[in-house]
Amino acid sequence: MFAWAVHAAGLHKSHLLSYLITLMLVQLLWMLWYVCRSYTQRRLIQEKDTHAGARWLRCGITLFAVITLIMDSFKIGYFIGFSNCLSATEGIFPVTHAVHTLLQVYFLWCHAKDIIQSFKTLERFGVIHSVFTNLLLWTNGVLTESKHQLNEHKERLIMLGFGNITIVLDDHAPQCNCSTTTLCSIFSQGIYYLYPFNIEYHILASTMLYVLWKNIGRKVEHHQQHKIPFKFHGITIGTIFGLTVLTSTIAIVVVYLIQIGRSKIKSELALTMFYIYAISVLTLMCTAGIVALLIYRLEDRSLDNSKNPARKLDADLLVGTASGSWLLSWGSILAIICAQDHPQYTWYNLPYSILVIIEKYIQNLFIIESIHQEQEKVNDDIKTLRIVTISRENTLSLTPSFKEIYNGTVDADSGELPCLFNGNVKESSSNGSLEEDKSQVFSPVIHSTSDFSLYSSNSVANNKRRILKNIAAFLFLCNLSLWIPPAFGCRPVYDNGLEEIVFGFEPWIIVVNLAMPFSIFYRMHSAASLFEVSCKT
Repeated sequence: MFAWAVHAAGLHKSHLLSYLITLMLVQLLWMLWYVCRSYTQRRLIQEKDTHAGARWLRCGITLFAVITLIMDSFKIGYFIGFSNCLSATEGIFPVTHAVHTLLQVYFLWCHAKDIIQSFKTLERFGVIHSVFTNLLLWTNGVLTESKHQLNEHKERLIMLGFGNITIVLDDHAPQCNCSTTTLCSIFSQGIYYLYPFNIEYHILASTMLYVLWKNIGRKVEHHQQHKIPFKFHGITIGTIFGLTVLTSTIAIVVVYLIQIGRSKIKSELALTMFYIYAISVLTLMCTAGIVALLIYRLEDRSLDNSKNPARKLDADLLVGTASGSWLLSWGSILAIICAQDHPQYTWYNLPYSILVIIEKYIQNLFIIESIHQEQEKVNDDIKTLRIVTISRENTLSLTPSFKEIYNGTVDADSGELPCLFNGNVKESSSNGSLEEDKSQVFSPVIHSTSDFSLYSSNSVANNKRRILKNIAAFLFLCNLSLWIPPAFGCRPVYDNGLEEIVFGFEPWIIVVNLAMPFSIFYRMHSAASLFEVSCKT
């Protein structure tokens, strides 16, 4: 793959695709063997990792897989149009990839939670082979998409008249005419708009398979795992603000892509617009993250430090992938400091780069602390109200339950009305009757001071939980918003030109091409982690 990227002599794209096809076929054979063996042993009790392969995670990978299948169909159509001059491997690859995608999604839906205890050597080979096959397919997608983005960037530089930079287009266009020109153009453009989803699909699949590999031979601690449902109730404010950011992001990206490269003035205005927007969003995200961390500091809750491969991988990926954008941000800061000429828009780049570093640090702390929080146990005194009734016969009895009273299932005409005496039943006097007055007989539920303090503390806890859920929902939508610009070609690190002048065109482009995929993945992985935090809080 690296040799093809640097145009090594004697190596063609067909060689690379043949290699990837072989890897996918090996994985397909192993998955078929595993699925068939699991089906024959379906009656045996098999341990499961309840933390791995959450339903929302499998739904997400299914969505990315569907878009990947659409991309494969576009590639097949593109191959048919240029079949006269394209290698047969370029037609076989998307077909194999589509079959691989279908079986892999089925495999992850059915077996992502498995804890394998038999045939460990063969299973370890198959799972780790699957992990690295997906990583190589991810790298191939990143490489192809980066070449396309670099070509577009070079074309913009040529249009803007940068004659001091040696520009050679990396052209891999077929050397023949398409049988249906319009369709080929649609397929060619559509493929590159769908690549971001294909890239996310493969990296997500590799992480799920890695957790499966780590679980091989693992001894599970048997404890009850509560299902974590997603509830929209209570996160309205965070969702509204997040959707506002998301809508603004789409508008900003559309305007940016239209204006950039048209002229020098329009390009500078587009860069300024993007930096101001990004500074505003990052400032809001930093503020929200700090508030969430302060709430955690005020709470006295212990952390869950039990062994959990999925949770450890989440934390490692957050820190590891954040280093990509940190590298780009520090490069921009050094370029601004060392540059001799400073166009006006570069001064917006400085606070933007600093905020990227700070925001990811704060967000990582919030997410890692959230996924390590122990589930809060509800106090029994909150669950059950101690309610007693006084009947017309002056006898004291317990009511059926608070839920029945609340739902109106207790007959009001029976003469029994709920009454609470400091959470305890009053003792009878010597004559066997209760000390009472008429006002108490027909009085409503009366709560004791201890109950009011109990409800007050419960109300404070609920308010904190609601704030945290809104912050998680807001940050979730903000991370989706910040995933969109670099994934779809809005990349100021390419277009502002300052870093290329300071570091040189080729060194800076190499740094960008290495760091950008991690930066893009960080946003999608953060969004997935924040969704889990929102459900768990």
